[in-house]
Amino acid sequence: MESTLRRTWAEINLDAIAYNYKKIREKIGPNVKFLGVVKADAYGHGSIQVGQLLEDIGADYLAVSSADEALELRVNGIKMPILILGHTPKEQVGRLIEYNITQAITCKAKADEYSAEALKCGGKLKVHIKVDTGMSRLGYLCDNGYFDTGVEGIVEACNMPGLEAEGIFTHFAVSDEHGPENDKYTKHQFELFINVINSVEEKLGRKFSIRHCANTGATVRFPETYLDMVRPGLLLYGYGEFAKEMGLKPAMTMKTTVSTIKIYPAGNAISYGGIFVTDKTTRIGVVPYGYADGFLRCLSNKCSLYTKEGPAKQVGKICMDMCMIDITDMPSVDVGSEVEIFGEKNSIDELSEIAGTIPYELTCAVSKRVPRVYYRDGKVVEKELMLRM
Repeated sequence: MESTLRRTWAEINLDAIAYNYKKIREKIGPNVKFLGVVKADAYGHGSIQVGQLLEDIGADYLAVSSADEALELRVNGIKMPILILGHTPKEQVGRLIEYNITQAITCKAKADEYSAEALKCGGKLKVHIKVDTGMSRLGYLCDNGYFDTGVEGIVEACNMPGLEAEGIFTHFAVSDEHGPENDKYTKHQFELFINVINSVEEKLGRKFSIRHCANTGATVRFPETYLDMVRPGLLLYGYGEFAKEMGLKPAMTMKTTVSTIKIYPAGNAISYGGIFVTDKTTRIGVVPYGYADGFLRCLSNKCSLYTKEGPAKQVGKICMDMCMIDITDMPSVDVGSEVEIFGEKNSIDELSEIAGTIPYELTCAVSKRVPRVYYRDGKVVEKELMLRM
């Protein structure tokens, strides 16, 4: 549905994502497949729009977290392969088969359930086997004395009726962290993964079609880990130090406007808790952007938003629906003036660093009441508001 778009909105530059994809493709080479991670609504960028773009420009696979996310892509016309990285209840196996969706298998219990359900449905479920090489989250445990039992479990899953084991993958824990100990850990994970693959393939007497493990950090720093496919996340959207290193472009710009201006004397406390008190006559702009829109409250009194006259310090505690900025020395900033929350002029990397988090959290936090405006070939191609009316 449409919106006035003059409250707070997000501009999504699909050209930037296409550019980033091309640059990553150039780095990995023509013989490595590209998986675009579009879970969590493509980290707030719009999974349908990003998925359609990636399908158009030649990506090989998409990854999501749940069956609902995968089905959303399918019913909106996306035909390329989709991998569910997270848990899917066994009752959904029939739908996965019907819509040709690939499921990750992380343990014997899941393999048993999915096999039984696939047989009931009379079809085959395509799966990728997850190996836990040190992330300590999901996957067949193969480290610290569990190599043999892990390999046996994977072989068993690959031979189960109703399952088609197309791929095998693992996830690196510290590939994006610098330092010799982190590099050593990543290399250990990779070596273990390769040893698992070799052992499993030898026992099976066949090879996996797709082996993958390279996330953002590994895609940039460890080319030996590319194998058959890479799956960069943050990198595709143009955020973080590695994106800067590769000259990639941030895809999202968050904007708002000044809705009200108030002038307060010295000694006036602003917002909840009075954590900011004016030390002189102060011109305060109220902007309709608060934590319900995705502005983390921990940033209160610590960051700036960008106006046409430069950075304006955010003052006082961030409220649910609004926050305040100091525009005392910015006479041309008036009601209706546009303000950049993050984007080309106000780096999301710096904002996330102040918040003690990663850019992902800021883009994922953008709420459904914030309209998205999509640009392709430099033109607005779609406007989306997720609220139901």
